[in-house]
Amino acid sequence: MKDWLQKIELELNGVKLLPLQKEHKKELLQAAADGELWNLWVTSVPSKTSIDDYITTALDNEEEKTALPFIVKDLKTNTVIGSTRFCNVDATNRRLEIGYTWYSKTYQRTGVNTICKLLLLQHAFEELDAVAVEFRTHWFNYASRNAIARIGAKQDGVLRNHRISSDGTLRDTVVFSIIANEWPSVKRALLFQIEKYN
Repeated sequence: MKDWLQKIELELNGVKLLPLQKEHKKELLQAAADGELWNLWVTSVPSKTSIDDYITTALDNEEEKTALPFIVKDLKTNTVIGSTRFCNVDATNRRLEIGYTWYSKTYQRTGVNTICKLLLLQHAFEELDAVAVEFRTHWFNYASRNAIARIGAKQDGVLRNHRISSDGTLRDTVVFSIIANEWPSVKRALLFQIEKYN
């Protein structure tokens, strides 16, 4: 199971997920600059001072087979518009998380997130035969919590004082998941949502 995750490219409706590489540094910074996303305290978006660590950690995790990071590209404009990844991978138990997701402000509430989640979930359940896919977010990230619920994930619980933030505050983490037998219904709902954006 150590090779459960393989580098892949996923594409739908002009949105493409490509494996993250060091060469994407400049494009990721440009994407994050649209809305100055690094200023959001409830999520982790790279800035000029953190981009090198951000990419190194993602690629180190990929090497360790615990993550598979992607850039998100708008094929119509050939522009990098964000990032997402499979993370906290537990190949033995066929579980993983979709996280570290962010998009340029221009692409928020456009359907891009729904497309990306469909692509990732479809790969997880239909190609990797995952038994469960998790999503985790900051207690105070209400937009993220609502978006996760909208795609059909159910809240499992809250991990109290789960992490110590860089500013010393304690983060409560809300955990959601979709399990394998829910995937057909979730997929149908996601496809219905994507149709509305076309």
